[in-house]
Order: sequence, then structure tokens, then C-alpha cells
Amino acid sequence: MSAIQTRKERERADRHQRIIDTARELAETQGWDAVTIRRLADAIEYSQPVLYSHFAGKDAIVAAVAEQAAAELAVATRAARESAPDPVAALAAVAESYLAFARDSSALYDALFLLRTDLKFGPEAPQALKDSFVELLQTFAPFAGSHDVETFTEVAWSALHGLATLDRGGRLRPDFRAERLQILVAQWVGDA
Repeated sequence: MSAIQTRKERERADRHQRIIDTARELAETQGWDAVTIRRLADAIEYSQPVLYSHFAGKDAIVAAVAEQAAAELAVATRAARESAPDPVAALAAVAESYLAFARDSSALYDALFLLRTDLKFGPEAPQALKDSFVELLQTFAPFAGSHDVETFTEVAWSALHGLATLDRGGRLRPDFRAERLQILVAQWVGDA
């Protein structure tokens, strides 16, 4: 491979990442409605066809941000799980970490779980999504009892997602976040 070809590939990869970073920044500061191909092209000072040479459209850009969000969520939940002294404490710590991620990184959470993308969880999922699910799986496995571990994890994850979504939408009383989490953890532990 020639030095020129290597440089061009590196420039293309850098431009690709710059598009993702700019979309993420716009979404975090102005919301996902502000993320358009035209605004991204203006922000990174490339033409719209250049953006389309990297991504098929906005949904593909959202998917790229979602993959990064999944990787960040996996790191956060792994740190919470590994720093806990026992499985029950790990469960509470991971649940709190997940809810904090949803609150504090709302644009990323939306990209990962609420906005339209072609990303799918399961065997064909990108590695970042698999890693994120595995962290939840390892957290919930000790409490699955006779239930299928993956199914138990999906149900527990759904409960976390519901809490996160309702809380972010202002549908739940903010003063009772800790109590809701205690109730949920007690339910998971009680089912084991």
C-alpha cells in the first residue's frame, strides 16, 4: 500500500469520525432535529455529497452515534459492576449507572434506543451493542433463577428503559428516583 493511499484512507477515516462527532455535538446542544445533512456539511466545511459518500443519510449517522453510545454505556456499566462488592450492590450500581447515562447523555441515549436506525440487537448486532448487552447480562445473571438469563435480562433492561424514559419525560416525581430504584432492585433480587 502506498503512502498516498494510506494518507487518503486516514483522511477518510478522520472525516468519517468528524461527521459523527459533529452530529453528536449538535444533538447534545440543540437536539436531534437540528442534525441535518446540510447543517453537518456546513459545520465540517464539506459538501453534502461528501457526507453522503460516508453515510446514506441521517439515520446512518444516528446509527454511528448509537454504536459509540453503546460502547460508552458498556464502559459505564462495567465500571459500576466491577467496583461493587457483591452481586446485589452491582445490580444497584449498574441500574443507577444506566439511569444516569439516560439522564446525563440524553442525545446518546436517544440515538441508541429511541431514534430510528437500522441497528438491531442480537447475533448480528455490531460489537458495541453486544458488549453493552453482555454487561447487563452479567449483572442480572445471578438473579435470573430458573428463568432464561437472556430473557430475564431483556425484561430487567426493559424496566430500566421504562424508568429512564418516563423520568426523562417528566412523567415521574424526581424526588423519588432513589426509592423507585430500591423497589426495582428488591423485585429483581426477590425473584432469584
